[in-house]
Amino acid sequence: MAIFNLFSKRQKKLRGEILDVYSYSDAPQGLRVQIVHIVEDALGQNRQFTSANVVGTAYTFIHATLCREYGVFSIGNNNESDRSCVLNILLQTEDADKFIDVVELFFKYIDVVIRESWNYTQQAVVKCKPDEAIEELNQRFMEHAFGYQFSGGEIIRVDSTFIHSEIVKPTISLLANKSFSGANDEYLKAHEHYRHGRNKECLSECLKAFESTMKIICKAKGWEFSDKETSKKLIQICFQNELVPSFTQNQFTSLQNLLESGIPTIRNRLGGHGQGSVPQKVDDGMTRYALNLTGANLIFIIEQSGIR
Repeated sequence: MAIFNLFSKRQKKLRGEILDVYSYSDAPQGLRVQIVHIVEDALGQNRQFTSANVVGTAYTFIHATLCREYGVFSIGNNNESDRSCVLNILLQTEDADKFIDVVELFFKYIDVVIRESWNYTQQAVVKCKPDEAIEELNQRFMEHAFGYQFSGGEIIRVDSTFIHSEIVKPTISLLANKSFSGANDEYLKAHEHYRHGRNKECLSECLKAFESTMKIICKAKGWEFSDKETSKKLIQICFQNELVPSFTQNQFTSLQNLLESGIPTIRNRLGGHGQGSVPQKVDDGMTRYALNLTGANLIFIIEQSGIR
């Protein structure tokens, strides 16, 4: 089904209320179902030749732990199995914190108990290993733009990381200014491409956002430029017009080199030209670097421009 850009969404964007690329409170139903599939694959099914019920024990542990921590006797109906109780919470709860509680507890169990228990894998047939389950969970979070990751044995908010809180969110906040709406769309598209593994497209949108921002600044300042100017030429125009104060120009020589060789070079070498007979692969690490570099550069030049 198509996603509609409703009036209320547009108004929130205009008011500057949509300042992040991630959601933290509304877990999509598709994501919930996918997590159930991952959990059931990781916990597996009891082997037929054994009387041990290690899978049932896992669900019982999750249910009992939640009941104790929440101070209740059951988190579902008394006639429901432990499995049904915890999976129903995962699928139905509107409380984002409880949803994360259940996800985190399941994946702690997968990460620690199943990973370290030789007996578990002897008693149950599992469809995916702990590392595979965790990797898919994090990919699903990213795919749905749900701002969490399972890392270091616990669920963390993406905006708890330094780069996201210090680069991504401030960049989107600055770009929320109507003057930068075109660049904002391109920067958000870059994140969307990254979430879906379209790394070349991500690099292309990074460069578009970078160039658009410089053109907007040049136009607002009345600096002469052509709409067909490349990023290298736009950078030169910005520095020639002392976007960086002249008395600090020498201190920013290295920054100018970074601006000239960073985003444009990454894009041109990896995402922008013909790739020959062997398709080029742009890895996730390089793509993340380009996203972060774009954000840092956009923050710098917008703040220096004084456009609010």
